[in-house]
Amino acid sequence: MINLKKLLPFLFSIFLVKSVSAHCPLCTAGAAVAVGGAVYLGVSPIVIGLFVGAFSVSMGWWLSKYLKKRYIPFQKTIIVVLSFLLTVIPIMPLVKGFYPLQISFFGDYGSLFNRMYLVNLFLFGSVIGGLIVCITPWLSNKISIKRGKTFPFQGVILTFLILFVIGGFFEIIKRLI
Repeated sequence: MINLKKLLPFLFSIFLVKSVSAHCPLCTAGAAVAVGGAVYLGVSPIVIGLFVGAFSVSMGWWLSKYLKKRYIPFQKTIIVVLSFLLTVIPIMPLVKGFYPLQISFFGDYGSLFNRMYLVNLFLFGSVIGGLIVCITPWLSNKISIKRGKTFPFQGVILTFLILFVIGGFFEIIKRLI
């Protein structure tokens, strides 16, 4: 069970930062703090993966901004993907959690349409977290266009809000299964 007394210091530390820009060190540090807090609190592997994936993609975006010159085609995308792979793959053996997924349409057990697969929950969560970080700037832009302006820390708040809502959803589903 999640201990709220241990979680509150992690949540309030986000508000101590003075300035921020989109996909900056605050996003990366915030995601790292959230992952550390999740491990400390005993959160499920899928939620830990969610934050590790978000952290790795935002770190890749942050690093790709520092290369002003383009050396190879798709340089930014390659940096983001490498950041994801070089963060998630080494952590995978440390965070164990698999879920059996049976797909059975018709036929005997073991046939093409009736099989059992093991889903790595950490990897699945990491991919979802990475996708959330990739989609959030687009969503933030749509909100800004609709409102006609941005509010302070809009991108950061939106990213964390979506990550926490999806993470909470995964935790509730885990408890029900």
